[in-house]
Amino acid sequence: MTTTSTPEPAGTDAGTGRVLPFAITLATASSLENKTGAWRVERPVYRDFLPPCNDACPAGENIQKWLYDAEDGSYEQAWRTLMRDNPLPAVMGRVCYHPCQTACNRGRVDEAVGINAVERFLGDEALRQGWAPEPCAPDTGKHVLIVGAGPAGLSAAYQLRRRGHAVTVRDAAPKAGGMMRYGIPAYRLPRDVLDAEIARIEAMGVRFVLDSKVDHIAPELASGEFDAVFLAVGAQIGRRAYIPAGETARILDAVTMLKDVAGGGESGEGAVDDQLMLGRRVVVYGGGNTALDAARTAKRLGAEEAIIVYRRTRERMPAHDSEVVEALEEGIQMRWLSTVQHADAGKLRIERMELDETGFPQPTGEFEDLAADSLILALGQESDLGLVDGVEGITIEDGVVQVDDQLMTGYPGLFAGGDMVPSQRTVTVGIGHGKKAARAIDAYLRGEVYQPPERHRLAQIGAINSWYYSDAPQQVRERLEGARRSQTFAEVVRGLSADDALFEARRCMSCGNCFECDNCFGVCPDNAVIKLEPGKRYAFNYDYCKGCGICAEECPCGAIEMVPEMS
Repeated sequence: MTTTSTPEPAGTDAGTGRVLPFAITLATASSLENKTGAWRVERPVYRDFLPPCNDACPAGENIQKWLYDAEDGSYEQAWRTLMRDNPLPAVMGRVCYHPCQTACNRGRVDEAVGINAVERFLGDEALRQGWAPEPCAPDTGKHVLIVGAGPAGLSAAYQLRRRGHAVTVRDAAPKAGGMMRYGIPAYRLPRDVLDAEIARIEAMGVRFVLDSKVDHIAPELASGEFDAVFLAVGAQIGRRAYIPAGETARILDAVTMLKDVAGGGESGEGAVDDQLMLGRRVVVYGGGNTALDAARTAKRLGAEEAIIVYRRTRERMPAHDSEVVEALEEGIQMRWLSTVQHADAGKLRIERMELDETGFPQPTGEFEDLAADSLILALGQESDLGLVDGVEGITIEDGVVQVDDQLMTGYPGLFAGGDMVPSQRTVTVGIGHGKKAARAIDAYLRGEVYQPPERHRLAQIGAINSWYYSDAPQQVRERLEGARRSQTFAEVVRGLSADDALFEARRCMSCGNCFECDNCFGVCPDNAVIKLEPGKRYAFNYDYCKGCGICAEECPCGAIEMVPEMS
């Protein structure tokens, strides 16, 4: 006859204070042979969460993974991980506005990880060491035409070539790079860095046909030469605004001005003709990054004063704050809450504005004259969409081409991305579009539809045990002094040393993903954590795990979750 014990009331684990139900029969206890798994009300489970840096990256980089590779000095492996998503890391390490760092959980502990600085280090190190991409897949026999050699076009060309497709890139400019070359000044992006990363893509077998504008895409679609086409022509036309002006007023648009400067010499450092002489006092009208680039470039071309006129306040300026700070350091003047009402030789009529309750600027009727030898308009950019005129299925709204979730237009096999579709207009977004389009085109060429993998839940700061991370502030990159740099096109921001890059990579908290620190293995009071082979992490022996939760509490990166036992 089996004897049963009287159920004991719930007890408390002395180590953790967690309430545990000890309602176990003697027979059951005997059969368990000292196993404690039946005590649990919840169990620990290893999870993989989505790091906020990865989630915020418009290029879709696996940031946490390449930082992990870099933590022990494996820089080439880190670069190769990075190159799976982005073929221009040395460029991106200079011009990306790093939304990943804004999202970084480390920023709530002390300062965000300097992801952008480490990316630049890896990109520069690859150029110094001559690292080459991994071999392309075998040729597929498919041929893709890409129109536009900017970030979206270059990214798509690289990703498609990796997959074994033949790729031809056509561009109207004499050199590849798009607005990276003809819109971003050399003090932010040295041309030798851009040239080197483009040359690496060309060396993979991508064919570039430059000085070759595609006026109409319809003949290319009808030719049968290409199995798919990706349009990435960018937004290289300065948006015009009607400003009353006298006949002798000197008015330019910022896009044309920056392009002329970039095209004036091999280095893009301002070897320009007399037609671009701006005068002693230059006013730039606009509040975006292009406006700041135009004002800073005007200073470098010899203007004694460069003034930005913007109709809202600094807080509402679309330009990134780091660009505003650098411009102010260089002596660029700002006139907030102002608009240009009339331009004449040597002066502008400026009206003071005020913001209404919605933040929209309203005129006040208060005017003043502002001396100016030239006025540069930086009021936005548009794409030249004449190349899709007459193509069946193309829809254009608000000056951009409409695409589906595969970046395909209404014409089968015709894809579009970058600045010419609805999106934010940055280099990083363009690179992300190129990768996304390449995946969709590759699937299309195989008669399939690309299905992205399911996204993990976002790693939350509350699950991360930040007390494991010492106070280690972000490494500061050296910069040229404002007074010196306003006289030269030399690069403003310097890169990290190898030691600083290593330190910065090690500041990553590996949010939400196990990095095999052995904490759970070491703290488990029941020896219920099984250490697997390197790279395979751990497993739980639930026969002995009593659900005390110490492993979850001591996991530095929040990769262990306690879930109800019955779930």
